[in-house]
Amino acid sequence: MTLEEFKETLIRSLPPENTSVHIKALWYDAKGDWRLAHDLIDHLKDPTSAHVHAYLHRVEGDLWNASYWYKRASQSEFKGTLVEEWEHLFYLLIK
Repeated sequence: MTLEEFKETLIRSLPPENTSVHIKALWYDAKGDWRLAHDLIDHLKDPTSAHVHAYLHRVEGDLWNASYWYKRASQSEFKGTLVEEWEHLFYLLIK
């Protein structure tokens, strides 16, 4: 699935089937449902989940918490815009 195809699914009421929890979290975030996006990955402790978790706390504006989760993910804090990071995560996750 391309980024453009993924964005086209945002008009739907549910995320695309057969996608990872991480992609679903990005989908709900893009739909404006930060809480559900966060709830999907909040309990997961793997590095990929930690990376998405960091991004979501950055969206929230909780930079201290985002920093904590970037460290848990072994990732540098993202320096671009939130849109750039969302797209960056999409490309990492869709591989």
